[in-house]
Amino acid sequence: MAQGSQPQYRVATHRDVPCQTRDGVTLRADVYRPDADGRFPVLLSRLPYDKNGRQRPGDIDYFVERGYVVIHQDTRGRFASEGDEYYPLIWEAQDGYDAVEWAAALPWSNGNVGTMGQSYLGATQYLLVPTRPPHLKTAFPVSASADFHHSWVYHTGGAFEFGWQIPYAILMARDSLARQGLTDSLLPALEREITDPVIPFAQPLTEEAYRRLPLAYWDDLLKPVARYLGEYLRHPDDGPYWWAINLERQLDNINIPMYHVTSWYDIFLRGGLAAFGGLREHAMDETARRHQKLLVGPWAHLFPYHTPTSRGTGDIDFGDNAKIELQATQLRWFDHWLKDIDTGITDEPPVKLFVMGENAWRDENEWPLARTRYTPYYLHSQGWANSAAGDGGLSAATPGEEPPDRFVYDPGDPVPTRGGNTLIIAIGVQDQRDVEARQDVLVYTGEPLSEPLEVTGPIIVKLFAATSAPDTDFTAKLVDVRPDGYARNLADGIIRGRYRSSRTFPTLLQPDTVAEFTIDLWATSHVFLTGHRIRLDISSSNFPRFDRNLNTGEDQATSSRFQSANQTVFHDSRYPSHMLLPVIPR
Repeated sequence: MAQGSQPQYRVATHRDVPCQTRDGVTLRADVYRPDADGRFPVLLSRLPYDKNGRQRPGDIDYFVERGYVVIHQDTRGRFASEGDEYYPLIWEAQDGYDAVEWAAALPWSNGNVGTMGQSYLGATQYLLVPTRPPHLKTAFPVSASADFHHSWVYHTGGAFEFGWQIPYAILMARDSLARQGLTDSLLPALEREITDPVIPFAQPLTEEAYRRLPLAYWDDLLKPVARYLGEYLRHPDDGPYWWAINLERQLDNINIPMYHVTSWYDIFLRGGLAAFGGLREHAMDETARRHQKLLVGPWAHLFPYHTPTSRGTGDIDFGDNAKIELQATQLRWFDHWLKDIDTGITDEPPVKLFVMGENAWRDENEWPLARTRYTPYYLHSQGWANSAAGDGGLSAATPGEEPPDRFVYDPGDPVPTRGGNTLIIAIGVQDQRDVEARQDVLVYTGEPLSEPLEVTGPIIVKLFAATSAPDTDFTAKLVDVRPDGYARNLADGIIRGRYRSSRTFPTLLQPDTVAEFTIDLWATSHVFLTGHRIRLDISSSNFPRFDRNLNTGEDQATSSRFQSANQTVFHDSRYPSHMLLPVIPR
């Protein structure tokens, strides 16, 4: 195994280097290169947040010093780049292709191009790679979605990702307002909707703003600078509008090795898992299929990127084992694929997971794990599972003749979000006891464990329920209850009733009729320690992360009318509601 690239170069900078796209739009980039003669491989990042920001100069200098050209390019319609408007995502495949080929032809480039970056900078990579630019050799997306309907604008279960979409649109509007000369007229109105307009990044909305109806109000307010938001609200169903920007529908067009990084509390967790698993099976050639890698850490979105840390996920400090310098992994990856240096990275197992509870990293050969025992944990009660003070139980024993549980879901008093896979609002691990004290939250708790139990893999809840409404939501949350009572959220999900059978062809519910709902909680890796208890919370709202279902069956975007719904959850021999846990043998 050869030694990887070592720091030996000073950094030379070229500002606002133009790149012309195929339709004549000029995109501008800052180019950072080794201050030396010769040609070097290129690491390209494309972002809508201002290439001049250099919020993390270590991401640039670290690689330039080791013999790479690093390029940060403003995407179309943003900051120094041309473009009539900012419309997220839709230009990134075409513009990304053009940018890769432009970068390969720069006088400092040796023609080998890789891509890197986190969040939207990861999304630009996922959209680019199916276009197969000839000079693109590899990609390293971090914390990014791969299906922008199922885990960006909407959730897998069909609810609108309200908690971050609107504040994020307000953040992104600032540059658009400046470009159009509307800052003085519109910015004050936008800033009144957020909690702290002085802070430069996205801020949560005020409580009044979150509760304002209809959702289309935000389309009207932001239309001059965010036409896309109205399009999002008018396309709640999955379909052609979304398919063009869905990597998961284009896996067989991808022919390069990729390293996918995500986190157990990342709002885009599903993207990294789905892209890795899908490409391992469907990439267009054997080399690409064999050389996909996945790293999943314990953090939330925007975890510290180049500063080792054990925090970054709400209440939990995951200990020294959680500390990681991602740049070192990136360097080994790029050295192999762009410099032909044998760093040994391709000889290592393809999957690296952080197992929470034990707080340790572990290498695996696949995802999900082949040795998984998918084990149903059934809901039990005598009809009084309301709140943690109720009689709800959870066990592997199949239910007999048990009465159902009931609660009332009032959109005017929704269950508040407490952490989870969120963005902008409070993230990660939060104590759930306050929401579990509510009567509109059904709480099913297992007995204290006599030995540790590892749960690693995808999690779903099969819920048999009825509602008095033509449409409603059901939510589910997996919780680890410590001996001291602290209720730690691990994973959660939601299903909108109209999408229970299809995300593309919604059908309303038949009121007071039992229906089967599948709630996708995505995935986790966690060891429930001895004395801890497994808990499942069931309700009908998680607000403001998700928009409130108004229970009327009317259009969610344009309706302001809402009504309460009487919810009934069944758990008996005929309707065995359960959570399917991916148990790993010890």
